[in-house]
Amino acid sequence: MAPSRILLVDDDESIRKVLGYMLEEAGYAVESAPGADAGLRLASAHRPDLVLSDIKMPGKDGLELLRELRALDPSIPVIILTAFGTVGTAVEAMKHGASDYLTKPIARDDLLLTVAKTLKLHRLEAENEDLRETLRDRFRFESMVGLSPAMTEVFGTLRKVAATEATVLITGESGTGKELIARAIHFNSPRRSQRMVTVNCAAIPHDLLESELFGHVRGSFTGAIRDKVGKFEQAHGGTLFLDEIGATPLVLQVKLLRALQEREVERVGGDAPIQVDVRIIAATNRALAPLVASGEFREDLFYRLNVVPVRVPPLRERAGDLPLLVRHFVAKFAGGKVTVTREALEALERYRWPGNVRELENFCERIVLMRSHDVIDGAVIVAELAALERETPAAIGATLHEIERTAIVDALRASGWNRSRAARRLGVARHILLYRIKKFDIRDEGESTSR
Repeated sequence: MAPSRILLVDDDESIRKVLGYMLEEAGYAVESAPGADAGLRLASAHRPDLVLSDIKMPGKDGLELLRELRALDPSIPVIILTAFGTVGTAVEAMKHGASDYLTKPIARDDLLLTVAKTLKLHRLEAENEDLRETLRDRFRFESMVGLSPAMTEVFGTLRKVAATEATVLITGESGTGKELIARAIHFNSPRRSQRMVTVNCAAIPHDLLESELFGHVRGSFTGAIRDKVGKFEQAHGGTLFLDEIGATPLVLQVKLLRALQEREVERVGGDAPIQVDVRIIAATNRALAPLVASGEFREDLFYRLNVVPVRVPPLRERAGDLPLLVRHFVAKFAGGKVTVTREALEALERYRWPGNVRELENFCERIVLMRSHDVIDGAVIVAELAALERETPAAIGATLHEIERTAIVDALRASGWNRSRAARRLGVARHILLYRIKKFDIRDEGESTSR
């Protein structure tokens, strides 16, 4: 890795030599300039990773140089060098974008520690921005796969609602991509730079869900050994995604409604309301209207959530999308090395895909991993689908408990009994998987090595 480039700007030649020597001895590549204009020319010609600039210089001072560097490239971190009597000016410079300041005379350890800390922070900020850009690209509506009329209608609704603050209720069968839709809304909204926090209301025991959503104060119940910030507070300024909202117990629905109406929460055991600024997106694979009719879901909460309803169609209603999805997933898992024949696609279209897009994605990963050559034909697909139907517990009248247990065991085996990887395969948080493993008393050959 090339050494970090540091530009040192100071009108005192002896300081430039001493500091330059310290920095070069520490492994940095150093350029120096006797004034602001010369420093700006060097920064324009060879963009530095960090600038060290004196605050007091003839002509343009360090503050003017800081302003011009910010105009040139606001991502360049600047450390101000100042005498003891001008610390106030250095603090003012930090208000205008300087990263830090050092007081002369500058000790070697202080110099190297401050430079290393500033460069590390700058790298983390750059990596975070790259990650945000990657996420924005991934969740752009144009990146979502689907040309069927059903999905075209969904995308049209999403484009209209994303830029607003409206609450959205996403409905659809399991595996249709409701969380993907929620993330697309968030990353195309004005809140995209803030967090999207997800809560799966069905995966958290009812007696823990209130604490998970609203937080708790120390001592409020057995096991509450410290204060805990809830998901509403964690999502402040961003988006809170309430997945499987239909599983929320009635007693908690009252508090949830109040949080949505008043935009404030109270931690369990607390007595001080906490203001929260969150956008709510909820999702469910259960029809809420019948739950309202039966008294299992509050009508007022339903209307509060159902401001903009978005129904994600099952795969069987997305005529023409399956070939696109198959090619997309095969390319994702094989890096463009594998082709799927027309006969293979026709065989895939004849299957009903009860697990929807998630099942199709898992199936594509399987055929890519198990392939013997780089052309997947109809015979391969027919054989794999037959095996899939034989292995599906629902095909032999299994209970929901058995289906869920089998899915977890299969994911653990496929992940070499690594629980973190298994959780990712199942699309759930690791602590949720651990809870399910304990609930189903799953113990097998990987027990001694699982993590």
